[in-house]
Amino acid sequence: MKLIRMSVLPVAMLDQPDADSKRKVAAIFVSDLHLGTRSSQDRHFLDFLKAYDAQTLYLVGDLIDGWRLRRSGWYWPQGHNDVLQKLLRKARKGMKIIYIPGNHDEFLRNFLGLKFGGVKIVDRTVHTTVHGKRFLVLHGDQFDMVVRHAVWLASVGDVLYDVALWLNRQVNGVRRRLGFTYWSLSAWAKHKVKQAVNYMGRFEEVLVAEARREGVDGIVCGHIHHAAIADYDGITYLNSGDWVESCTAVVEHLDGRFEIIRWLETERQPQPASLVRSGAQAPLLDAAA
Repeated sequence: MKLIRMSVLPVAMLDQPDADSKRKVAAIFVSDLHLGTRSSQDRHFLDFLKAYDAQTLYLVGDLIDGWRLRRSGWYWPQGHNDVLQKLLRKARKGMKIIYIPGNHDEFLRNFLGLKFGGVKIVDRTVHTTVHGKRFLVLHGDQFDMVVRHAVWLASVGDVLYDVALWLNRQVNGVRRRLGFTYWSLSAWAKHKVKQAVNYMGRFEEVLVAEARREGVDGIVCGHIHHAAIADYDGITYLNSGDWVESCTAVVEHLDGRFEIIRWLETERQPQPASLVRSGAQAPLLDAAA
């Protein structure tokens, strides 16, 4: 898969940046934080929000896991409140925040078109890049046939995924005590199981077909917890990944480059002094998936 590099026009400095922000980008796309679950990486997500400032932040669905809250009872630690407060603070300081509900927070689709604390809720939207390219932004569950036509099967799959995440926590607890870095059991399984790989491929193709039907240059989505940047005959496919395992986001840099931020890797890298002093951008990572 190819990383799309676009020549772009320069853009003005961002208005009212957060004092704790270090990196300025044009847009941020994040999804699948699943607040309300024990697997949500709220601490890492907060650190990411503190490190980046953007003109526009897109919350591309499943920020909150309403399925889990209904099924397993209320789980909402202070860290989850901190995430919402940080988002509202960024909105107050001038960041444009667009919230696109997914299947796990579908209850918010009852409030489409409304604003809460400066955060606008929409079903889908079109993002215009600094170069004038148009990208359709949606969660992606609308094109998941299991979610649409076999809700019971999606619920079973959700429970099995929870089990995998629980096993993942146990495995990484042992790895941490032995001095090893984080390793995702379920991500490894998804790449090893042929059916899962085929499913992700078909999902990408269906989303690209929707982008082509809408007459846009690309599409940004979440849902399948697999960050990716790919080119399909001139249509750019971007998936922001998740914040329960991989802790990934897609950013559009001020020069128009798209990049997958793999936050767990970024946190382990030492920050150059010049980056902290000046707010300069880090080099573009290899975002090929």
